[in-house]
Amino acid sequence: MNILALGMPGGSELLVILFIVLLLFGSKKLPELSRSLGRSLGEFKKGKEDLEHELRTVEEDLKKSTDIQEELAAEKKEHAE
Repeated sequence: MNILALGMPGGSELLVILFIVLLLFGSKKLPELSRSLGRSLGEFKKGKEDLEHELRTVEEDLKKSTDIQEELAAEKKEHAE
């Protein structure tokens, strides 16, 4: 048995975790914590999508720049001959 192989908690473990959270924060704070967690996850996803979009844009620009440089090099070679 590998000690480092931690998986997702099962049903009983989730119940214990939820019970501890309920004891720590109380029933009135749980909806607020859930909303803030949901907002945080939404912001994280939005940031991830923005970063992926920016990386694709940079990749496309770099590809265009490389294509233009190759075309210019080919034109110079034709004029030199």
